[in-house]
Amino acid sequence: MYNLLKGKKGIIFGALNEQSIAWQTAKACFNEGAELVLTNAPIALRMGEINKLSAECNNAPVIPADVVNMEDLKKLFEESMKHFGGGIDFILHSIGMSLNVRKGKSYTEIDYNFNQKTLDISAMSLHRVLRTAWDMDALNESASVIALTYIAAQRVFPDYNEMADAKALLENVARSFGYYYGKRKKVRVNTVSQSPTKTTAGSGVKGFDGFMAYAEKMSPLGNASADDCAKYCTLLFSDYAKMVTMQNLFHDGGFSFTGVTAEVIEQMKE
Repeated sequence: MYNLLKGKKGIIFGALNEQSIAWQTAKACFNEGAELVLTNAPIALRMGEINKLSAECNNAPVIPADVVNMEDLKKLFEESMKHFGGGIDFILHSIGMSLNVRKGKSYTEIDYNFNQKTLDISAMSLHRVLRTAWDMDALNESASVIALTYIAAQRVFPDYNEMADAKALLENVARSFGYYYGKRKKVRVNTVSQSPTKTTAGSGVKGFDGFMAYAEKMSPLGNASADDCAKYCTLLFSDYAKMVTMQNLFHDGGFSFTGVTAEVIEQMKE
C-alpha cells in the first residue's frame, strides 16, 4: 500500500455486503490509511453485513441514515465530525434503488409515484448529502466526493429502465454542485461510470448476466471489477487528483468508446 489517504477521513454510503463496490472501496481506503465512518439506510443495515466491514476497518462507526431525511443526514455529519475531531476529506455515494424495477414495471408503464421515490433516493440524495455538508461546512478544503453511475445515463439500455434517468440526474447534480463547491472550498465532485458489476443492486436488473457477458466482449480490457473500481475511487480521493472535478469518469475497460469488437462480430456470425 502507498498511504495515499494517510490522515484523511471519509464517509462511505451504501456498503451492504462484500459484493458492494462501497464495501470494497471502504477496505481500499482503509488500507491506504484513511479513517472511516460507514452509513446506510436502517433497513439496509439490518439486511446487510456492515458490522463485519466495520471490524475490518478498525471498528469504524456505523451510523444509520435515510438519505432522503435531512435530519438523519445532519445527525450523520454531526456524529462523523465529532468522531473525526474535525471536517471530512472524502465521501462515496453508492446509492441506488428503483421501485418500478422491483415491481416489474417497464419504462413505458412506470408508476410516477414510484418514479419520484426512485429519483429522490438514487439521484437527489446526492444533492441532499452535499447540501447538508455545505450548510454545516463539513467538508475540508480540497475534499473529494464521488458518486457511482452507469453509462445508461448516456445510452439506451432498455432493461435498465428508470434508473437511466436517475443516473443522468445524478451526474448533473454532481456537475452543478461541483461548480459551487469548487468555487467555495476547492471541493471536487465527480461521478465514476463503472462497468456492469455483479452487486446486489446490479443483479436485480433483468437480463443482467447476459449483458455482463456482452460488456466483457465489448471492452478491450474486459469489465472492471468492484475491486478495480475501489482502487480508482481511492486515487480520486487522494491529492493526486486535486484538479479533477465536475467530470463523469468512465471506468469500464474501454466499453464506453468501443464501437464493436472482433469477439462480438464473431458471435453475431454464429
